Amino acid sequence: MKIDFAKYSDGLVPAIIQDATTGKVLMLGFMNEEAFNKTSELQKVTFFSRSKDRLWTKGEESGNFLLVKEINVDCDNDTLLIKADPVGPVCHTGSDTCWNEKNTTDDFLQLLEQIIADRKNNPSSTSYTSSLFEKGINKIAQKVGEEAVELVIEAKDNNEELFKNEAADLLFHYLILLQAKGFKLNDIITVLKARH
Repeated sequence: MKIDFAKYSDGLVPAIIQDATTGKVLMLGFMNEEAFNKTSELQKVTFFSRSKDRLWTKGEESGNFLLVKEINVDCDNDTLLIKADPVGPVCHTGSDTCWNEKNTTDDFLQLLEQIIADRKNNPSSTSYTSSLFEKGINKIAQKVGEEAVELVIEAKDNNEELFKNEAADLLFHYLILLQAKGFKLNDIITVLKARH
């Protein structure tokens, strides 16, 4: 990766930080070559702070680090796009982003996966999803099979609403099965892309 730190007189390039999961833009900072090297070494986003006139690892005081997942440079080699996992709020105001936005995905399936993961990791006695995780992988797999059969039956009829509802039930239970096995939908999409 070639970055043109000499393009601007101060030796700084903009670094756009994006959530690796949700795709939301979290913040903008600046990096010199030393900050970039430290970011690469620590795998934690480190900026050159113009106000402090020194390197500054995001989260060094708050603990709200930005854990690097991917670094890209633009076509002019003078702007970075860093995909990261935030540990806590990003902005010093306590907001999820420096634009006071909630760091949630616009992709409903990703959001649903997060909810399912939460039901697994923080079980609730009133949650149907939590109850499936409690019953174990055999019950979850059985439920996926049942929903698949129900979808096939509805596919043979002409009731669009029933078909869509059974398709939704199958997809929901499939996402639960993926979570139970330690996978996400993106893992399966990666397989499909490789086949394509």
